[in-house]
Amino acid sequence: MLENKTPLKIRYCETDQMGYAHHGNYAQYFEIGRLALLNDLGISYKKMEEEGVILPVYSLNTRFIKPAKFDDSLILRTILKEIPSTRITFEYEIYNSKNEKTCFGETVLVFVDTKKNRPIKIPQELFSKIIEKF
Repeated sequence: MLENKTPLKIRYCETDQMGYAHHGNYAQYFEIGRLALLNDLGISYKKMEEEGVILPVYSLNTRFIKPAKFDDSLILRTILKEIPSTRITFEYEIYNSKNEKTCFGETVLVFVDTKKNRPIKIPQELFSKIIEKF
C-alpha cells in the first residue's frame, strides 16, 4: 500500500451559501492528492502526457460525513492499495483538525494511449516505481 498526506485549506471561494465546502470541489481535492502521490513516486503527470499517456477518470465516488467549512485546515490522505494494470484506483480520506473523517472517496482512472485513443497497460516506468515502494 502507498499513501500520501496533503494539507488542504478551505478557501472562501470554495464554499456555498451555508459556508460549507461545495461538493463540486472534492474532485479537485482528489486530483491534488493523486498528483502528490505520483510526485512522491517520482512520476510527473505532465511528462507522462508528453510521452503520449493520459489518465481520464473512469469513475468517481464520494461520501460526505461532516461538512468542511471556510478556513478549515484539512488533511487529505490518498491511498493506492493495489498494483494497477490498465486501470489505477485511488482511495481518499479527508480529516479535519480534530482528526475526524469528513469525507472519503475513490477514483478509478484508465491509462490511455493518446495516439490510438485506446486503453493500455500501465507504463513500465510507473509500474516499476510502484512495485519498488509497495
